Amino acid sequence: MKISGFTFLRNGQKLGYPFVPSIRSILPLVDEFIIALGPCDDDTEKMLREIGDPKIRIVPTQWNENIRPDYSVKGFVYGQQKTIALFNCTGDWAFYLEADEVLHENDLPKIRAAMEKYLDDKRVEALAFDFVHFYGNANTIAWSPGWYRSEVRVIRNTIPAWSSESLFFNVVVSHKKSRQPRAIHTGATVFHYGWVRSEAQMNLKSAASLKYWQNRPSVAVNYAAVDAAALKLFSGTHPKAVQDWLPKAEGIFQADPNHQLTARERKHRRMLWLEEKLGLCFNKKHYRLIR
Repeated sequence: MKISGFTFLRNGQKLGYPFVPSIRSILPLVDEFIIALGPCDDDTEKMLREIGDPKIRIVPTQWNENIRPDYSVKGFVYGQQKTIALFNCTGDWAFYLEADEVLHENDLPKIRAAMEKYLDDKRVEALAFDFVHFYGNANTIAWSPGWYRSEVRVIRNTIPAWSSESLFFNVVVSHKKSRQPRAIHTGATVFHYGWVRSEAQMNLKSAASLKYWQNRPSVAVNYAAVDAAALKLFSGTHPKAVQDWLPKAEGIFQADPNHQLTARERKHRRMLWLEEKLGLCFNKKHYRLIR
């Protein structure tokens, strides 16, 4: 069994991505790691090469700056870059890890075991993971229907698949049709640190990426402007690969007590209440679970 890892990246240093810890966390699992690297004006490429692992293969790419943002498929340029990296994978499984996502070393045996177990089970096209989204600091997680709780990160590399945006995979059925992949859950977790970077870096990232998602000016990010009901204290351990990168902090992140809930936050609060009281689950996912 051969395992490929892959991601795409551009100006990761300047935009505050923990891409080096991310890559280091997956290297013990994979036989190769493909990076579709777009044009950078920082030290991202230098930092990648300094990792010094022969498993890493950098594929230089260009970003299509002319994709119109008025179509229903948003973030298509991100999907293009993800797909370029996927199409350079040579393994039986292809593991997509975004540049602000990190694997816990304790989960690696579990992930490998799932890949070995389902390698010859053609019904299983993908492997899904739980997600933990850190918010504001390393001690706080965001937990509500507004934050996806599980998603596919591994796709079988022997089926026709691509990505129309960075979050999910499209399995091609015909030249006119695609569908979500059929997946099993690994029981492993992906740790997402995108909302731990500084507000200044998050604002740079938002300004750089918004044009690929929608045609409007970026709005300044204020971490404190959040529904406190969606924040929980993290009680686990962080992956070893990311511990030196994490900013030091004490206690749960403090939301602005005067924050006025948005319509979206009010909706998610109602959904969260229904989940807690009625045992419902409003988890949005882009795969069909095989039971």
